[in-house]
Amino acid sequence: MRAVTIREFGGPEVLTAEQVARPEPLPTEVLVRVHAAGINPVDWKTREGQGMAGMQTFPLVLGWDVSGVVEEVGFGVTTLAPGDEVYAMPWFPRAAGGYAEYVTAPARQWARKPVSLDHVHAAAVPLAALTAWQALVDTAHVQPGQRVLITAAAGGVGHFAVQFARHLGAHVLATASAARHAWLKELGADETIDYTTTRFEDVATEVDVVIDLVGDAQDQTSTRSLKALRPGGLLVAVPSGVSPDLAEAAKVAGARVTPFLVEPDGAALTTIAGLIDAGEVAVEVEETFPLEQAAEAHARGSAGRTRGKLVLTVPE
Repeated sequence: MRAVTIREFGGPEVLTAEQVARPEPLPTEVLVRVHAAGINPVDWKTREGQGMAGMQTFPLVLGWDVSGVVEEVGFGVTTLAPGDEVYAMPWFPRAAGGYAEYVTAPARQWARKPVSLDHVHAAAVPLAALTAWQALVDTAHVQPGQRVLITAAAGGVGHFAVQFARHLGAHVLATASAARHAWLKELGADETIDYTTTRFEDVATEVDVVIDLVGDAQDQTSTRSLKALRPGGLLVAVPSGVSPDLAEAAKVAGARVTPFLVEPDGAALTTIAGLIDAGEVAVEVEETFPLEQAAEAHARGSAGRTRGKLVLTVPE
């Protein structure tokens, strides 16, 4: 099958399209013919030797967001059948091999894709949407009426987080450049903050939950978020985790802080598909690239400022 591999860490040029062996499903697994693969920041960070690089071996096929059609099921699978249209974030943080024509993974890591979406838009959902859902629902337990601040709200995870927080009944504050504000308000943001002109912690106050999608590596965003929290409020530090300095700053501020890493979750993807098909959640894809142009897609994504997601297409 065709796949995009890397044999060493480096820039986008290390991504190479080549022929590799097609995987075979083990018992409880399904083989999926990939129609589209989403691209996420963890992809290019891992390619550079960061992110999940320490868990990988070469040759490595990147990609954790997949939408496609079940080709074959392994022994014991009763939840899916050949011909089912599915989507998933399989295996994360272990390699899933999404930049390829075929992927295998346990059946229960998959869900039927939203019927209202094509494969391109479905592939934009899993990792970003599960990150937002698990951070808001499973980690922060957001309740109606709470004030939720989302940094980098116009990105892949951010635009889902805005919509899920609205669905949960929260008052949503979102940081983004001014050009994204009208769109974010359409998605459900109650207040928008232009991070290029305003320190968000100067205007966001008495916040119950911060979903920080930027991290301390960029302008101490996690640490600055503590100033926006009410006493006892929670900071979910998504990209950078919780350093000893951040933990100490949270203690001094009287706030709570937790690291976060998304997990495969077929059941949550089923719930998310229902919200999408009900018209409660929209999916933004800024640009698509054919599989063989994965290097160009990485260069585009790592430059930043993407609205929503980038997606690779895998034609038959």
